[in-house]
Amino acid sequence: MEIVKFEKVSKIYTSGEHELRALDKVDFTLDEGKFVVILGPSGAGKSTLLNLLGGLDSPSEGTITVNGNDISELTDNELANYRASTVGFVFQFYNLIPTLTVFENVNLVSQIATKPLDAKEMIAQVGLSDHLNNFPSELSGGEQQRISIARALAKNPKILLCDEPTGALDSETGVMVLKLLLKMAKEYGKTIVIVTHNQNIAKMADVVIRVKNGKIRSVENQKNPLSADEVEW
Repeated sequence: MEIVKFEKVSKIYTSGEHELRALDKVDFTLDEGKFVVILGPSGAGKSTLLNLLGGLDSPSEGTITVNGNDISELTDNELANYRASTVGFVFQFYNLIPTLTVFENVNLVSQIATKPLDAKEMIAQVGLSDHLNNFPSELSGGEQQRISIARALAKNPKILLCDEPTGALDSETGVMVLKLLLKMAKEYGKTIVIVTHNQNIAKMADVVIRVKNGKIRSVENQKNPLSADEVEW
């Protein structure tokens, strides 16, 4: 079932007479429950695309439809509601609040999400139930990233957007995080969208979208994606 549709989407930044097309007439669709990788070099437009899908920015041209709703011309308040109800975010740097415990960091989303999931259950899903009362500084980088994923999942989003989620991790910990994200797609029906320049992560994806110079170069549906254990890291 289709959950995302970009139609002729452009994002244009202007400075004086200078115009930069960060995205240029982008078209693609995504189905629910897929593990999607957006691949491309720095400056290709990957993060711009993710920001538009996440409701952190609005397109200059074109239409973005998510779960049957046009989000292209929503007001700031409407975009805030969209972010609270539909998307979760996982970034390269974990953005945990240092003065809150693991449980408090994850449970925080219950104040903004419309249908939040149980914080303790989500922490259990990422394998860190024994760290409920720890502070972020007491966790390893991989553990902090897993908590950031638990926090994103606690919002109960339809779409989980990940910007270089393994970029700050060693290979072994990165594989652990990727396995967790794959599990969320396969077992919980979440649409996982990962922005990366890492070609190996693309081997695990159901769909690979290649971006260069603000344009979609290809959309590849992979019939037999590899598991994290099958990829040579």
